[in-house]
Amino acid sequence: MSAAVDQNGAALAFTGSDAAERLPAAQNVIERLQVRAGRAEPWHIAVLRAIGEWDLPDEEASGRHWHYIIGGEALDWLTLAQRLCLAIPDVIPADELETLLFFGRLPGNLNTDQFRQLTGPYRYTAHLNFWYGVVVEEALQLAVEESIRKSRIARCYGDSEKVVEEAFQHLYGATRTELAGEFLAETAGQWGGDLETISLAGWYEFTYWLFKRRVRKWHPARVASDTRRGLDRLNELRRDGPADAAGALCFPDDAAPVLMPAGHRK
Repeated sequence: MSAAVDQNGAALAFTGSDAAERLPAAQNVIERLQVRAGRAEPWHIAVLRAIGEWDLPDEEASGRHWHYIIGGEALDWLTLAQRLCLAIPDVIPADELETLLFFGRLPGNLNTDQFRQLTGPYRYTAHLNFWYGVVVEEALQLAVEESIRKSRIARCYGDSEKVVEEAFQHLYGATRTELAGEFLAETAGQWGGDLETISLAGWYEFTYWLFKRRVRKWHPARVASDTRRGLDRLNELRRDGPADAAGALCFPDDAAPVLMPAGHRK
C-alpha cells in the first residue's frame, strides 16, 4: 500500500492497482510541464507548478524506484523535482540543473511565498514536514553528536561509534541500534534488515520516524528548543557552503513555526 497527501494535506492511502490507475493523471502533469517549461514560463516555475499537481507518492520510472512521500505526510520535493526534470532535459541548462540537484537551489530570486504559491498550500505543508522532520532533524543529530564528541575529547576520551549511540539516547530515549531495530520491525522489513543497507528513501523514513518520536516523547518546550538547535546548526552549514552556488534556496524562513506531524498536534 502507498500513501500520498490529498488536497486537504492529509495522508491518503491507496493500493498498487490504484496507483497504476493514477498514472495517466501523472502523465498529464508531465505533458503540461513539457509544453510550458522554457516556453510559457521558465523551466523551474513549470517544475514547481507540476509538483503542486503531482499525486503519486512513489513510482517506477527511468529504471529506478522514486519515493516522494515520507511517513505518509512529508514531501521530498527535491527528489520529485529531479524526476520531473528528466522529462525536460533539453530545456534546463546543465549548470542550473547541477545547482538544483547538488545545492537545492533554483534560478532567480524565488522566495518562500512564491514557492508556496506555485506548489500550493497543501504540498507546501508537506514540504515543511520534510524540512523539519528530515533536514532539520539530521542537523540536530549532528549538533548533538558534535557536542558529545567535544565533551569526550575534553575528558581525553577517544572518538568512537558510542558518540552516535549516546546522541540518539539523548534525543530519543534509546540508542540508534535499539531504535533502528524497532523501526525496521515496525515497517515489516520494507526498508531491509539493517541500517547498513538501507536506501536513501529508507533513511529519510527512519529520520522522520525519529522526529515524530521526539515530538511525542518530550515536552513542547524541549521540542522547540531542540528544533532551534538543529536550525542553528543548519544555518552554520549553509553559511559554510559554496559561495558560487547561485540561485534561490527553497527553504522555509527560520521564523516559520515548527509543524507537528499529523495526529500529533497539541
